[in-house]
Amino acid sequence: MIAAPHETPIPGPAQDLAQAIAARVPVLRTERLVLRAPRLEDFPVYAAILTGPRAEPMGEVLTRADAWDDWCRLVSLWLLRGHGIWTLETQAGETAGFVLIGFEPGDLEPELGWFLSDAHEGQGLAQEAAQAVLAHAWGPLRLTTLVSYVAPDNARSRALARRLGAEPVASHDGCEVWRHHPTGAPRAPRHATSPANPPATTARRPA
Repeated sequence: MIAAPHETPIPGPAQDLAQAIAARVPVLRTERLVLRAPRLEDFPVYAAILTGPRAEPMGEVLTRADAWDDWCRLVSLWLLRGHGIWTLETQAGETAGFVLIGFEPGDLEPELGWFLSDAHEGQGLAQEAAQAVLAHAWGPLRLTTLVSYVAPDNARSRALARRLGAEPVASHDGCEVWRHHPTGAPRAPRHATSPANPPATTARRPA
């Protein structure tokens, strides 16, 4: 599929500025992944997830235009709140999926979310990435609250939330609310720098 003009980087000073801003997003490194700032080149993977069957457990299958709006909203959180979406990059340089600390319309507090491409599902990468983000949330960001929204029929995502030390505490907008606890935060990532079951995805509700 040929990328639309608004999805395509244009070399020049504006793109240089975008890269300089992105360089301020903290980079988290785990055993198998680099969690880095999102790039325009990552959007096709994001769109493939949000516009296909893998989006069904997240509450809604989006159009590509709506996926772009969703993507921009999560990316903009870095400027507005100091947290947002990371791209999961493998050692082979592949975009495996995404993990985020979000705060969308309808959310009552920050949300830990994760979703992978079909090719990278079932390898433990979501847990690895989420553990790194939890350590960052409780450590450098000093957040005091973090939840995940999980669709009731998403057994794999529920199991992952439990492995991360979260517990179900309520329901909200048709989703289970799983609360993460700072006292049970996983070990910090190895290195951090700054400058057919349903897939294991947290539920993302339309605004």
